[in-house]
Amino acid sequence: MKNQYISQLKAGDSVDDVFVLSEKSLAQKKDGSPYLNVTLSDKTGSIRGVVWDRVDQIASKAAAGDYVHVKAGASEYRQNVQLVIKHMSACETGGFDPTDFMPATARNVDAMFERLLKLTETVKTDCLRKLLEVFLQDADFVENFKKAPAAKRMHHAYLGGLLEHSLSTALLAEKTAGHYSGIDRDLLVTGAILHDIGKIREFDYKLAIEYSDAGKLLSHIVIGVQMVDEKIRQIEQFPQETALLLEHMMISHHGTRDFGSPEPPKTIEAVLLNFIDDIDAKVNGIREFMDAESANDVWTSYHSAFGRYFYMGRAKGD
Repeated sequence: MKNQYISQLKAGDSVDDVFVLSEKSLAQKKDGSPYLNVTLSDKTGSIRGVVWDRVDQIASKAAAGDYVHVKAGASEYRQNVQLVIKHMSACETGGFDPTDFMPATARNVDAMFERLLKLTETVKTDCLRKLLEVFLQDADFVENFKKAPAAKRMHHAYLGGLLEHSLSTALLAEKTAGHYSGIDRDLLVTGAILHDIGKIREFDYKLAIEYSDAGKLLSHIVIGVQMVDEKIRQIEQFPQETALLLEHMMISHHGTRDFGSPEPPKTIEAVLLNFIDDIDAKVNGIREFMDAESANDVWTSYHSAFGRYFYMGRAKGD
C-alpha cells in the first residue's frame, strides 16, 4: 500500500515508499567521481532525486520505467524539493495499483462507456453502426480504450482520458450536427468516437505515459486509420466513399500539417470535428491547469503553451 505521494513531500521529510523511476542519468562531480540524477513519479507528479554514495551499486539495481523502492531524505534545492537517495532498487510490478502511479480520470469509466454505447445505438447509417459495433464488441479494444490516456501532457493526460475525451467529443458532435442543416450526423458522430483510437497503441501506459515505438514512428493518426481499415475489411460491402470520408476526418482532425494532420479538413464534417476536438482538448487542458493552482488565487500562474494567465474568479465573500 502506497502511503507517501510526491505532491505531499516537503523538505525535512523521510521517504520510504515506492515510485516509478521515470529517468536516470550518470554525471560527474568536479573531482571526477560519479553521481546519479533521477526523476521519480507517481499519480501526483514528479520529483528530482540525486544519489551521492554507492552510485554504481544503486544505478545497477533499477532501470528507467521500473517500480522502485526508495529510501531518501527530502531537502530544498533551488527553491524545489529534492530527494537525497540512500537506497533504490527495482520492485516486482504485480503488487501495486497502477492508479497510484499514474493520474486517472475522476469519472466512472463503466458509466462513460455505457453512455457511449447508447450513443452508438442512435447511429442509423447501417455501415457506420456496424463499424462501431465491431470495435465496441472487441474485448481487447474495449479494455484498452477504457484505460488509455488521450495525451502524454496538455489534455486528458491520464488513465481513462481517451474514453473521456472521445465521449465528450461525440456528445459535442451530436449537438453540433443538430444545430446546422445539411450535416451528415452519423458520419460526424462516428468520426468523433473513432478519431483518436490510434492512441491505444501510440502510448505505453503500464507504469507511466510514454510514447510506444509505433507512436513515435507512425503517430496515432496513421495507427487509427490502419485500425479502421482492419475493421472495415470485416464488414461486407462497406461503401468505399463512406470509408474515404471517415478516414479523411481522422487524418485531418488536427487541422493543419503543422499540427500533425497529413491533410487539412476538406469536408464540413471534417471541419466541425477539427474544431470540436480542439475545443474539448483546450477546455480540459485549461481546467486541469486551474485545478493544479492554489484555490486562494484569483489568477493562475503563466501558462506557457497558451501564452497567458487565466482568471479563476474570487471566492464568495471576498
